[in-house]
Parts: sequence; structure tokens; C-alpha cells
Amino acid sequence: MSRKTQALAALCAGLMIAATGCGGSGDSGGDDNTIIWWHNSNNDPGKGYYEQVAKDFEKANPGVDVKVQAFAHEDMLTKLDAAFQSGDPEQVPDVYMERGGGELADHVEAGLTKDLSEDAADEIEMIGGSVAGWQVDDKTYALPFSIGVVGFWYNKDLFAEAGITAAPTTMEEFGAAVEKLKAAKIQPVSVGAKDAWPAAHYYYWTAVRECSQDVLTDAVKSLDFSDPCFTKAGDDVADLVATEPFNKGFLSTGAQEGPTSASGLLATGKVAMELAGHWEPGVMQGITEDKQGLGEKTGWFSFPTITGGQGDPGAQMGGGDAWAVSEGAPDASVDFVKYLLSTDVQKGFAENGMGLPTNPDAVGSLTDPALADLIKVRDSAPYVQLYFDTAFGQSVGGAMNDAIVNVFAGKGSGADIVTATQAAADKEK
Repeated sequence: MSRKTQALAALCAGLMIAATGCGGSGDSGGDDNTIIWWHNSNNDPGKGYYEQVAKDFEKANPGVDVKVQAFAHEDMLTKLDAAFQSGDPEQVPDVYMERGGGELADHVEAGLTKDLSEDAADEIEMIGGSVAGWQVDDKTYALPFSIGVVGFWYNKDLFAEAGITAAPTTMEEFGAAVEKLKAAKIQPVSVGAKDAWPAAHYYYWTAVRECSQDVLTDAVKSLDFSDPCFTKAGDDVADLVATEPFNKGFLSTGAQEGPTSASGLLATGKVAMELAGHWEPGVMQGITEDKQGLGEKTGWFSFPTITGGQGDPGAQMGGGDAWAVSEGAPDASVDFVKYLLSTDVQKGFAENGMGLPTNPDAVGSLTDPALADLIKVRDSAPYVQLYFDTAFGQSVGGAMNDAIVNVFAGKGSGADIVTATQAAADKEK
């Protein structure tokens, strides 16, 4: 039994995973004909769709067995981090979701991620410039399958009930909308601060509004956060938190799991809006009993501009997900990743509202009007700032996220965020 077989067996036993996740032909896998695939579409329609994708690939490639494991997003990240920190390619799944930036650079440096530059040259050419976030030293290590932006998803009916006739475009208008919602006895905003990153998105976005593109680009390279805009962004977030716009118990609210999560509160009409990414319609569909989410009530607007901010008003903040192959994976894994970027698979991805496809031929298959509009926002933005925790890497991004959550808890300031982030960055230099 190989180490990868042992790792899979232990994972399945520890999580009591159903047969659809760790079953198959009987053996746990780990040979040259078995592909272990991890993803975070753990609710239908995404979960069922990916199970069918795996079966279709197996049918087209007799003898190949794709073992699919669907995790909740946070669980997947935790297990991936543990696998990478082990430093052992055998502990990393064959095909997994790679977020790029500093995280990818660390994985490449450790020799844990396969170079796809030659084997997937056609797919890389098809994706175009969007692949840059998953390149290190001009080599491509993952194929992005969804790239989008983060913004406010909102319930059009609740906005109308509160007398809000237009989506906010400035922070002043946003504050006024919050007050109108409160007056109508509607919780304005949900945030899954328990999972850190949903709260952190407020700081990332505020920094995109307060800082110029040059400052942000330089910070990714230099890990220098001395520009005053980073402190100003943190103070802006503290001021927002002080207006009490968030759901009751937001510090203990999870991001996406179940009806009491931040996404669940929006999907079930308990709050009016949530700051989230392009995945939100699909997540909400998986939470609601009718699998429709908010349906026609779904609205979206970009993070409001800030008076005096140095950021381009058209700039966006977001990122994407890509399929990567671990260094120790069987050769069939590369073929599988290429298949996941095929037009047919990406069309199904779009039709199920799972995100914003990178295959140009699949864009027209988006059935969700809000997602179709989001494609236009993404493609017209002068630049899209990658999530800070991804851009700066796990150590620096993690320290930043923890400090941001402290601000949400009323225990920190913009200066505290910068101090914690810079201390972690200095250790990396």
C-alpha cells in the first residue's frame, strides 16, 4: 500500500466519508490509474455535477478511477494546508484547487505542484492573460476555471421594502441604506466572521479604494505596508463596524454552511445583503430547499467608493480558483485537469451557476442574470486586486486576517492591522 493509499484510507476513516467520496472499485486507490480529486462544491447542484463529470471522464478513459471528495470550503483549505505543510507530495491529492499568488509560489518552491506549461499549452493559450496569477517564473502550475470579483449580493425585495431605490455607489450611500434597513426592522448585512476571510474581505476592498494600484502592486513584491493608506483602510473598517450593520452574533457566524451561515441568512431572507464572491448564487442554491437561492430577487453591486481614496473607482477585488496537479500524481491527472477546462464541462459549470468560467466558449451558458452581468464587470475593470491573503501568502495573509477579525471584535485599529501584517512580512524577508 503506497503512502497516498494510506493517506486516503486514513482520511476516509477519520471523516466517515460516504461511499461516493472514498468508494469506487474496492481498493483505496493510489496507483497510476487512480485520481484523487478534492473540490469545495459540497452542495448540489455543484456536488452532483462534479460527480457526473468524474463518471464521464472514467467512461472516456477505461481503467481510470476518479475518487471525488467534496469538502466545505474551510475544511478543504485546512486539509490542503496540512498536506502541503507535511512537505510530502504523497500527502497532497492528485487534483486540487489552487488559489495562486504567494500560496502557489510556496507550493512550487517546495516541489509539490506539477508544471503544466507544456502538457496543457493549448488550454493555457485558450485561457489567455487570466492564467498569470498561477504562473511562477513564467511557468504555469494551475489552470484557472473560475475568475470573478467580490461585491455585495442583495435581496431586491428587502431593499424595496426599506425604501432603497438604487444600489449604493458611495460609502455615504451605503451608510444611508444600512440605516433605512434598520428602520424597517431588517438586518442589513451578514458576515461570517468566524471563518475570518469574509471579514477580511472588507479590509481588502477598503484598501483597494484607499490605496493606488501602484502601492498595492509594490506591496505584493516588497511586503512593505508603510503607506498610510493601509492604516487608513483599517480605520475605515473600524468605523463601519461601529455603525453596527451586521447580523446578530456575526463573530460566531460561519461563512457558507447551512441556513444560519452568512450565505444562509441572505438566501433565506434574514438579512438584506452580504459581501461575497462570484460563487454566492451557487452557494445559496445549495442552501435553500427549492435549490433556487434568491432567484429573481438577486441583486449585486460593487464595493462603494470612498471619498478621497486613491484607488481607481473601477477597480475590483477578487480572484479565482484553478485546478492544479500534485507533483506525485499519475499522468492521467493532467488529462483530467485539461478535461475540466473543456468547453462541455465549463458550460455545465456555467449553467449550474457555480462561478464565472474562463473558457470563452462557455460564457454564453451562464443562466443566472447576475452572474452574466458580473462577467462584464470583471472584464471591464482596469485591474482586479487578488485577495490579500492569497497574494501575500499564508503566513502574512493569515496574520493580517487575524488582526482584521480583532477589529471586527472591537479590539483593534488600522495601525494594529499594519503592525501585525508587517511583523509577519519581516519574518518572510
